[in-house]
Amino acid sequence: MGDRIMIFYGSYRSARQGIRLAEWLVGAFAERGASAELIDAKALDLPMLDRMYKEYPKGEAPPALEALAEKIRAADAFVFVTGEYNWGVQPGLKNLTDHFLEEWFWRPAAIASYSAGRFAGSRAGLAWHGILSEMGMVVVSSTLAVGAIGHSIDAAGAPVGDGGSALTRAFPHFADDLGWWAQAARTQREHSAPPY
Repeated sequence: MGDRIMIFYGSYRSARQGIRLAEWLVGAFAERGASAELIDAKALDLPMLDRMYKEYPKGEAPPALEALAEKIRAADAFVFVTGEYNWGVQPGLKNLTDHFLEEWFWRPAAIASYSAGRFAGSRAGLAWHGILSEMGMVVVSSTLAVGAIGHSIDAAGAPVGDGGSALTRAFPHFADDLGWWAQAARTQREHSAPPY
């Protein structure tokens, strides 16, 4: 059985371009034998954070939170697909992520950033590195950064042009890095219980 990889996407905008990258990643990981699932913050539509999942009495969390917590706990690795808003992170993705904490622990995460411009969401990617580390994930060093997102992945979801070519060249290394850490973390969890 391949790695169980959850791919999180957080834009709530009406003309979302980054969803193409998120959906392409699901397919690209599946071609490598992984079981990849897209979690779209807009489709899930969690409320603004009031209480974290862990703050509900056992069995009383809203069904969407309960189901997502179970999926997160069962995953081997995570990919966060993030656009950049004013040098920062997308609020939809941040809100979804903040509903959980211990559920993320002891698994690797990777960051795929994008933007309409030439910086490819790199500043948001940098911000997410610190956020995910603080939330107990091991953030792999490989990243994907797709600039001119509207011209790098077409409406059918295929990488095109120079940006698309760069994405397809970078993906194998990105996936190998995440896969190595997923296997290492899974093996260690089987060998010994996490310290907390």
